[in-house]
Amino acid sequence: MNPSTTPASIPVAARPFEFRLEPRRTALVIIDMQRDFIEPGGFGASLGNDVSHLAAAVGPTRTLLDAWRALAWPIVHTRESHAPDLSDCPPAKRHRGSPKLRIGDAGPMGRLLVRGEPGCDIVPALAPQPGEIVIDKPGKGAFHATPLGAELERLGVRQLVFAGVTTEVCVQTTMREANDRGFECLLVEEATASYFPAFKAATIEMIVAQGGIVGWAAPLASLMTALQPQLAARTASAA
Repeated sequence: MNPSTTPASIPVAARPFEFRLEPRRTALVIIDMQRDFIEPGGFGASLGNDVSHLAAAVGPTRTLLDAWRALAWPIVHTRESHAPDLSDCPPAKRHRGSPKLRIGDAGPMGRLLVRGEPGCDIVPALAPQPGEIVIDKPGKGAFHATPLGAELERLGVRQLVFAGVTTEVCVQTTMREANDRGFECLLVEEATASYFPAFKAATIEMIVAQGGIVGWAAPLASLMTALQPQLAARTASAA
């Protein structure tokens, strides 16, 4: 798309009020859509969770990802992951609870949440393409102990559209970190999920409460409707 024809802002129907998406400074952030969380045999399943709840977010997230790729806007993928020697995994994190397998233990898809292991990879339907940013994070928030802030500054990004899992943990933590850093954040409702649907619903309400204390939330259809003119223009220019 010709930058000169790109609008300065695009209105998106959202809660608690309209979100004004600014194409020249907005990135899509996809949180932790990893095999270890979404597929049977991974870390999420080792905690006793029904991973099908998270799998439901893959299709809507792919819709977002395809749109961002078509528009050539910035894309960030994150992975909750640790070094093979677990030097960046605090004992308090690894030893919490009583899962069948802990971080670093060998599972059906390799060592759980360890970089370079098959289970740590993003699910194939959402696999990063060359040029897309991939952030490996040792914590729940994507800004902690990572280069994410510097990457967004380099790109001139000040708005973040969020997808990913889980809504109440890594997604919400990263949105709160971003909010504290002055970013405007929009969560796409169908493109996020929790092992506990009630937690997802409660988190969205917390995000939009008190005039958007953390950010905005919108259905996927609202965002895609808002982007349709830009997507159509992109298709026409490529024809």
